[in-house]
Amino acid sequence: LFVWNVNEFLMNKKLFIKVLRLTKNFYFLAGIAFLLWMLFLDSNDFITQFKLNSRLHELEEQKEYYQEKIKGVEKDRKELLGNDELLEKFAREKYLMKKKTEDLFVIVEDE
Repeated sequence: LFVWNVNEFLMNKKLFIKVLRLTKNFYFLAGIAFLLWMLFLDSNDFITQFKLNSRLHELEEQKEYYQEKIKGVEKDRKELLGNDELLEKFAREKYLMKKKTEDLFVIVEDE
């Protein structure tokens, strides 16, 4: 059996009374309601903010990736526009362009 000490019982009773008084306080109840509303029910609740923050990090990583790709493409563009032989080679390989007097043969290898 569990034996209660009188002092413990009285302290628990006093604590219970304090909590009961606190829950009857309008400002306490309004604060709890506001806190619950902001954490779970509002359009900017905690869960939504977490999801938006993780999406922001993903987009920032993608932004860095695409900025690097843009730098590479700009570098290639400068090289191509600066060298006519390289531009001709690129056009032949990429777009299968040819001169009027040439014949073009495309060899496709089986994988």
